[in-house]
Amino acid sequence: MSNASCAEATVARRRSTPGVLSLLSALLVFAVLGALTLGRYPVSLRDIFEFLGVRLHLATLAPHRDDLLRNVILEVRAPRVLSAALIGAAMSVAGASYQSVFRNPLASPAMLGALGGASFGAALGLLLGVGWAAVQGISFVFGVAAVTLGVGVANAFGAASTITLILGGMISGAFFTALLSILKYLADPYDQLPSIVYWLMGSLSGVTLSQAMIAAPAILAGILVLVALARPMDALAMGEDEARSLGVPVGAVRYGAIAAATLITALGVSLAGMIGWIGLFAPHLARILVGPHNSVLVPAAALIGAIFLIGADSLARSMGRAEIPVGIVTELIGIPAFLLVLRRSRRGWT
Repeated sequence: MSNASCAEATVARRRSTPGVLSLLSALLVFAVLGALTLGRYPVSLRDIFEFLGVRLHLATLAPHRDDLLRNVILEVRAPRVLSAALIGAAMSVAGASYQSVFRNPLASPAMLGALGGASFGAALGLLLGVGWAAVQGISFVFGVAAVTLGVGVANAFGAASTITLILGGMISGAFFTALLSILKYLADPYDQLPSIVYWLMGSLSGVTLSQAMIAAPAILAGILVLVALARPMDALAMGEDEARSLGVPVGAVRYGAIAAATLITALGVSLAGMIGWIGLFAPHLARILVGPHNSVLVPAAALIGAIFLIGADSLARSMGRAEIPVGIVTELIGIPAFLLVLRRSRRGWT
């Protein structure tokens, strides 16, 4: 493609970006409403709007009907849908940020060891027999600890570069994966081991509304930080020397983006376990739709990730009589979807 054609394509993409983001926002609203209607107890869109009307003092319902809808919508389905949107957005934004900072299209939230550390923490909590909230807290702590270890290993060999950070993350991830294997070996095979294995496959069934509301501000704050770092990350994606020549504080931007991406990754994993492929698939699809600039790529990835995980969770709890771990569904859908977008998105990295 000639330079003139590339410039015309870029201009056309910039003009269409607001429309793409509006369409994705509308799809997210549709996905949320659709997911709220799915379940063993039938709830229609009309029921949902009537329930919202009552909450806004615009309509009335019989008391028993209002109590029933409050239980089904607010206490059972809304926590999962809200959590799916938050976790999907978090994983996608983290993946897009890692790919930009490391200039690697295969970078994902697992690169710096966050998933390995969070998995070890959750398994440790389950082995100790603590409550579910404590399991999530331990998972979050070890997710952050794993990334800290990876960055520490990178700095142990001098000034951390992209390559040493990746190698440090690989070492940290391998270390915590080995620790996780030890815990699985020591776990009771009839009680603790099935719980650990089920958590590792990912599930939103145990997330409560209060847990989602506690995690939501931190996840949204992390996403906003990454949106604020969009332009410096664009400069960093061109190379460290080019970014420094533009006055970008390379170290501060890199570690700030890594810290924010790790925070939202660890929070997501601590809520619902290991849910893969979102951090790879969603950023690549977003890059096809809106281009490589992080100021639009990050919001688009967040919307796509939220829609994707809401859809995957809806399938997980409606495909059969028993619920399927959502991590299995994201892998079954994410792998072929990633293959479909890989050829197209590859052009943006060459």
